[in-house]
Amino acid sequence: MNETPQEYTQRILGYLRGSDPVKVLASTPVKIAKLLKGVTRQRLAKRPEPGKWSAVEILAHLADSETVVGYRIRLVLGFNGVTVQAFDQDAWARYSNYAKHDPRLSFDAFRSQRERTVRLLKGLSPELWENYGMHTERGKETVRRIVEMLAGHDFNHLAQIEAILGKGKRVPKSKK
Repeated sequence: MNETPQEYTQRILGYLRGSDPVKVLASTPVKIAKLLKGVTRQRLAKRPEPGKWSAVEILAHLADSETVVGYRIRLVLGFNGVTVQAFDQDAWARYSNYAKHDPRLSFDAFRSQRERTVRLLKGLSPELWENYGMHTERGKETVRRIVEMLAGHDFNHLAQIEAILGKGKRVPKSKK
């Protein structure tokens, strides 16, 4: 599915449905850990269909995304109005060979970085939530919007992992 940056934003924010984004961010590692419990590497590596990511690939993507978004939040907090560079997740997946990643290592990297991000967010003053960056594809995004996007991104990938492992209710419509 090819989406414009605006369509992507609408879809991802649509997953929030009034949820507190910081609570979503804090709960996602716990939910993923429960999903992964007792699941074999072979099952995690199975793609649901050609061209779709496996759970192994999604975990690698989540680890990389957490690094990127954590950096973006810190960048915007330190340099209000700064340019925020987009990245090509498919290129990262290709050159990093996500399919060969160790799912436990990816999850551990995601979990530890997420804990640091949540701790940072819980300590922010109300003014800092309004700091913003100029995303090269999506335009102006405040820290609040970045966090909302990250929480929606969590919902998207949690549902995909649930579906891949046969533990979910729905699969969000997206390419990856």
